[in-house]
Amino acid sequence: MIAVLRRTTSTIGGWRSRHPLAADVALACALSTASVAADLSSAGPLHDGVVDGPDLVATAIALGGVALRGRWPRQVLVGTAVAAGLVILLAGIRPVLPLAIGLIAYTAASRTPSRGAWTTAAAVAAGLYAVEAYAVTGVLWSTEGFPAVAWIGMTTALGEAARTGRAYIAEAEGRARHAEQTREEEAARRVVEERVRIARDLHDVVAHHIAVINVQAGAATHVLDRDPAMAAQALGHIRDACEVVLGELSSIVGVLRQSGDTDPPHRLDDLTALVGAITAAGLSVEREQLGAPRELPSVVDVAAYRIIQEALTNAHKHGTGTAHLTVAYTDEGVSLTVTNHRARTASRQPGSGYGLIGMRERAATAGGTLSAGPTPEGRFTVRAELPAPRRTP
Repeated sequence: MIAVLRRTTSTIGGWRSRHPLAADVALACALSTASVAADLSSAGPLHDGVVDGPDLVATAIALGGVALRGRWPRQVLVGTAVAAGLVILLAGIRPVLPLAIGLIAYTAASRTPSRGAWTTAAAVAAGLYAVEAYAVTGVLWSTEGFPAVAWIGMTTALGEAARTGRAYIAEAEGRARHAEQTREEEAARRVVEERVRIARDLHDVVAHHIAVINVQAGAATHVLDRDPAMAAQALGHIRDACEVVLGELSSIVGVLRQSGDTDPPHRLDDLTALVGAITAAGLSVEREQLGAPRELPSVVDVAAYRIIQEALTNAHKHGTGTAHLTVAYTDEGVSLTVTNHRARTASRQPGSGYGLIGMRERAATAGGTLSAGPTPEGRFTVRAELPAPRRTP
């Protein structure tokens, strides 16, 4: 039964929202029909069982006011009140008029700003109070007019409460939509950032180890006939590089399959292994450390490792076979410098390529800066400053 009632109410509400004027006309007709039926049945002390001219006029005023209340609520309220006042002064009180005026006052308060609705309702209430008091007692001040004031005040308050409730619901729905939109935008932003991070990781891993494999494959081909032992050693380096790159790719895929964020596996603690691998690939690295190493924030630690890895890979591909690496720990952070002589056959322009873009993005992610470019001495220098202030005990 309750479910049927809910469906019926929802259907009626939907039809009324789609056809507001038809709904108001139907309500006005129902009110007028009830008024005429009450007059004919002598229901109440104000009904005498006869429908005369004033009754028809009052019914017509109520019908018109209720039917038009949706379009011009305040204007219809004032006009209906004036017409009702004239009928009351000339022919006495007709119950259908206060009922219709109260309904119109509710509509005016529910659809117009609070201040204007209460001002109009107060003026109408004062006028009807004086009219009813004079019609009953012959004076403008009498308790006979209090019911009209109370009725209009109550319906206006109900209309104000309905308007406030709708405004609150609309605001809550707006906030919910805004919050949902914000969550969607944040999720989309995080997806983009994660894609960029994954692209950088893949580039760092694949570019470095493919460069090692390429160099060792060339060396093996060159010495295959003259020095099989050296060729076997180069092939061993290729096998090791393949195992490392496969492990790195597996690690990245594992991160993608996890629901939470996981830091990349390599940090500055793994720098010795990185230098050893790049040295085995044919790049002679002179490593220098300034200051005492200390624990760094995760984002700084990972960014420093990846920047060094990419810089040494570029030095291997575009340099003359030697590079100088300096890692300096200061109270403000960590400073990285990779310098190498540029080969005359290097075709890449200074500052171009995805490797340098990725290094700059790595530095920016950690809140630092990175500069890269040739020096007057014919060298290429990559310098990164990553902030990591020392914590005071």
